[in-house]
Amino acid sequence: MHPLLTHWRGLAVYLGLTLLAGLGLAALIATQGVAPLGWALVWTCPLALVTGFAALSVYYLCRARPFGPGRWPAALASRATAVLLLAGAALILAAAWNAAGQVLGREAGFVALPPTAWALAFVACLGLFLLAILAHDVLIAVEAAQAAAMREAQARLLARDMELQLLRLQIDPHFLFNSLNSISALTSFDPAAARQMSIDLAQFFRQTLALGGRERIRLEDELELIGHYLAIERQRLGDKLRSAIDAPPEALAALLPPLTLQPLVENALKHGLRALDDGGLVQIQALVRDGWLHLAVRNPVPDEPTREPGLGHGLRHLRERLAAQYRDRARVAWGATPEGFAVEISLPYDNETP
Repeated sequence: MHPLLTHWRGLAVYLGLTLLAGLGLAALIATQGVAPLGWALVWTCPLALVTGFAALSVYYLCRARPFGPGRWPAALASRATAVLLLAGAALILAAAWNAAGQVLGREAGFVALPPTAWALAFVACLGLFLLAILAHDVLIAVEAAQAAAMREAQARLLARDMELQLLRLQIDPHFLFNSLNSISALTSFDPAAARQMSIDLAQFFRQTLALGGRERIRLEDELELIGHYLAIERQRLGDKLRSAIDAPPEALAALLPPLTLQPLVENALKHGLRALDDGGLVQIQALVRDGWLHLAVRNPVPDEPTREPGLGHGLRHLRERLAAQYRDRARVAWGATPEGFAVEISLPYDNETP
């Protein structure tokens, strides 16, 4: 919707200016002796209002056909066509409304303009609609700059929030102490497993620090981090934890924000598998289709899931993070499935070097 249509004061000022323009034109016609001031006002004021609203309509054209790399020819052509059509329509409307004056007894209509005056009116309409397009292009550019600034500010806030969450994850005493206790227990009867778990724990924290400072990482790096996390948890949960990752090569090269999937896998264990006596399967799937990267994390849940805090907040935070970076081109959905619970993500596919 045009910004003026949602701003009543601005719209009132705009309509007032169009009426003043109509009044000025009527005064000019009257001073030239073409028609009395009253008849001239009857002709010019309605035309000024209609033309003013027609000038606002080019806002939608400018938004639909913005200037950009490779778009200049089409954008210029559409604007030139719109100016010609609107100017021609305005002239036809003016002539038709002038002819309506004959119904009121004016033989030549409200005003008797010579052919040169009609030609000048057409040129004036061309200039008016050209100025309207230029003004709306500037308005849209300003709106885009303001929106970009807001997105950048929001992204910075979310990045800070993410850094805090990463810090909490890095020093989370429950995860760290449980892992250390498991390593301590393993050293007495399975030193090799204890050593491997120590390596996985070190790699997990090292990669968390390294990846968290980057704007985007490859899905392959994210899955490697998840692999270390699952290896640590598998030492604690044993056969209860089973995992399956399905990601073709083109999906592994895709870029996405760091720690997009790892928190989802952590939630799958915390809110799902750990509460099941027999455990279950955590599935991670990635698919590239029609320029989109589709991701999914699926896991079983208890028949009566525990109401532990954090799951809903974490998913909403993920949605906000992706919206800050991809705007409305990122989609996050979650909910119950026949097999348990699933979180699905769709992102624009990009595999350029970050």
